This record gives sequence, C-alpha cells and structure tokens, in this order.
Amino acid sequence: MTAPLDVLVVGAGPTGLALGAQLGAHGARFRIVDRSLDRVRESRALAIQPRTLEALAGFGITEELVERGNPAVRLCLHLPRRVVRLPLFDIGCDDTPYPFLLFLSQAETERVLGTWLAARDVEVERGTELVGAERTGGLVACRLRRDGAEETVRARYVVGCDGAHSTVRTQAGIGFDGYAYPQTFLLADLEVDGLEQGAAHSYPTGAGMLFFFPLGEPATWRMLAMRPPGTPVDAEVTPELLQRIVDRWTPDGLVLRDPVWATAFRLHNRGAARYRSGPFFLAGDAAHIHSPAGAQGMNTGIQDALNLGWKLAQVCHGRAPERLLATYESERAPVGHSVRGLTDRAFTLATGHHPLLRLARTRLAPRLIPLALRSTGLRGRIFRTVSELGIHYRPSPLSRAGTRPPARGPRAGDRLPDLPRGLQARTAAPGWHLLLTGPPHLWSEERLAPLLRGRETLLTVHRLAAEGPWPEVAQGLVRPDGYLGHVARGAHLDGLRAYADRWLPL
Repeated sequence: MTAPLDVLVVGAGPTGLALGAQLGAHGARFRIVDRSLDRVRESRALAIQPRTLEALAGFGITEELVERGNPAVRLCLHLPRRVVRLPLFDIGCDDTPYPFLLFLSQAETERVLGTWLAARDVEVERGTELVGAERTGGLVACRLRRDGAEETVRARYVVGCDGAHSTVRTQAGIGFDGYAYPQTFLLADLEVDGLEQGAAHSYPTGAGMLFFFPLGEPATWRMLAMRPPGTPVDAEVTPELLQRIVDRWTPDGLVLRDPVWATAFRLHNRGAARYRSGPFFLAGDAAHIHSPAGAQGMNTGIQDALNLGWKLAQVCHGRAPERLLATYESERAPVGHSVRGLTDRAFTLATGHHPLLRLARTRLAPRLIPLALRSTGLRGRIFRTVSELGIHYRPSPLSRAGTRPPARGPRAGDRLPDLPRGLQARTAAPGWHLLLTGPPHLWSEERLAPLLRGRETLLTVHRLAAEGPWPEVAQGLVRPDGYLGHVARGAHLDGLRAYADRWLPL
C-alpha cells in the first residue's frame, strides 16, 4: 500500500500554490489537486501587498513578481473640479524592502508560483476533483476523480484552498456564515486611451465608484464599476456598456478598446465558523470572502498558507508537537475577521445608496481625504494596515516575551522588520533563526551548546553585534514564517530554552 501523504492540498489558486511552496520548502510529502483544467487566465486579484512580497521572498520568486508587475506609487482621485494625486506607500514602510503596492494579475502570480513548484518536480494535478473525504484509522481517506476514474489517497491532513464553494469545508462540516451585497459589479481588462499611466484612478460618484488599476498583463488596465441602475441583471457585459458607464461617470473623454476579458459578479462577506476541524484545515477564500476593497483577499489567503504550511510540515516530521497546529486558527482567524470588517466598512462607504453615504462620497470625502492625508501619522497607520505590515500575533501561544523584554524594537509576535536593511534576506532560509545582539563574547559556542544540541538542523544562529533590530543586548527567535516567537533582553537563556523545549522539543 502506498505510504500516506502528509498533506493533501485541494485547490491550486494562489493560496494552494503558496501552501505547496511552503510545504515543499520544509520537506513535507504532499499533493496539490484542482478540479479546473487550467490555471486562471484572467486578472481577478490584481495587487500584491508589501507583506506578501516579503513572505514570498524566501522562495526566490519576489524579484520576478516585481519585475513583471507595476509598483504604482500614487492614486489619482478624480473630483468634480480637480484631480488629487495621493501617494500610496510613501510613509510607514521604511522597514520593508518592498515599500509599494505591486499591481500584477492573479494569472501571472499563479504562473510564477506554479513554475517554482514545477522546477522542484511538484505536479499540480488539474482536472482532479475531491469527491469525498472520510476519517479512518488516524488518516483521511480522500476520493479523487479524474477523467471519470477514481482513486483513494490517504493523508494525515487535508487543506481546503478550494474557494468560496469549498468541498473540503463541506466535508469537514464547517459553517460559512455571512451575506451577499445587493450590488452587481463589472470587471474588465482592457486598454484605455486618455488615462494617465503609472497610477491607480478613482472616480467617486453618487451612484458608486469607478476604478482603473494598472496591470500591464493581460491588458494595461483593470476596470471595476457598478452596474448602472436600470441595466438588466442578466445583460451581457459588452464594450458598449462599459463605454456608456465611462461616458456617464467621467468628464475625461476616456476611450475604451481591446477588451481581453469582462464579467459581472456579486460580492459576499462570509467567514468560516472554524478554520480547522480535526485533520481538515481551511485557507484563503474557503475560510473568508469579502469585497476587493484594499486588495486584501489574495494576500490574506497567501499569508494563511504560509502560516499553516511550516506548522504542518514540522508536525508531520515529528519536529514539533501536535499542539502547534492549534495556533493556526488562533493566529489567522482574527486576521480574517479584521479584514472582513475593514473591507465591509470601506465597501459600504464607496457603494451605499443611502443619502448620507452619497453625500459623504461626493461632497465630504473629496474635501476631507486630502486634508486627513496631510497627517503623516495617520497616513502611516493607514498604509501599514493596508500593506499588512502591521499584522502581528502577540496574543498567540507561540509568542512569548522574556521577563525583561527590550525597551525598543519588535516584540514577540511581531513580524521581523528589515532593519537593518537585509536582515529579512539573512533569515529567509527555511527553519527557525536565532538573532543575538550585543558583544560577540556573550554568545560563545560553549554558552549556546545546550540550546543547540539536537536542534542543529532546525535552528540557524545569527550573531548581529550592534546590527540587530534591538539597540541593546537581546535575543530573538524568528519563526519559519518571519514572525518573532520569543524576544528577551540580556544574555540569560533560561526563557529561550523553555520556549525551545515547548515548541522545538528534542
């Protein structure tokens, strides 16, 4: 009988592919299946946040993503009598190598991730559908169907990255609660004559919002608009309909042409009741769906995957206790809940038909937004939220501060900042990384030997002297996903040993 898999990944969108990359980097035995015959060719999700670029850098693919994308740095807000040009990520991002929002089609993101997997002999098994999953003998027996033939695969864990209509979520018996928005939206990838290049464009109107985002591929622009009132719900999304919307809502004489793809869709705001049920896990759209406001969806899914992947791999290898897997939901469910709330508030303001919302959108926001964004403090907080650099896991059981935490610098549960520049690159290899600041004689081999013995393949030591993120003698243990697990001031190692004994037992 074939040995069981560590993990069966169901769904090969950005979330499933990122999960495969993380599992592969940490040596897990896994397969990725997807019922679709091919990856997406449309743009769908269209932007990658700085935190996601950081998290993918360890696989060596971020530079390719940046090369293929458009690092737009400003938003053009088209008001009735003027155009306000607002910087996107000009402040609050000085601790990242990627201080920009990267516009890149989902199709290209999937292609880059898929190519990385293929180069490591990982096949994405397309046209393969999960039709049943049953717990048996400590494993999950998964029935897969391809070309009418079925096979049964045994796996220790099954992860649903299979979208809003997740089969894994259904098999696990996990609820998916929420609501649908009443509006219908139109998407199109096309060319636009008369639009300033290198920026995102927003046209606030009483009827809703019209956006143009720079893509590059498969077309120069992505258009997002609400279906005009009075348009039949089942009306085809034609170039003529899109041009009528632009003519009605913009004064700029824009001309649309050469559409590559267009569709109409409804938006939902829903979340899974749980992110785990026994051996079943959910990530990405299978766990949370919401409006595209702020370009949070794909990024949140990829970061779900990168949080979960190393934990599954280490548990399957016997390098970590089973309780490590419980930290996935405790860390990522609050993020998903926060994103749903944030995008709902932004979406309601941008699209609501209540007279007060229309007034706020057309009269108040054009006056207040430029004034508010003059505040560097406010702008920095907004940008760190949208960029996802502000996500932390401080309340997590995996985050423990020493009895004397550093007075300044990142705390346990924070992402590791790229300060000094290049620090993230030094800690990008798979595994845990121990950062030690202060005079080198404090961190001799003899002193560290009891901690490292038996953990040599799991933990890499970096003696940073005065070039670390804390301006004093300190120690920080970086998790495989780039967040700090343990942080303490001074050279005493008792707290670090206790942490390692709990989460990296010998």
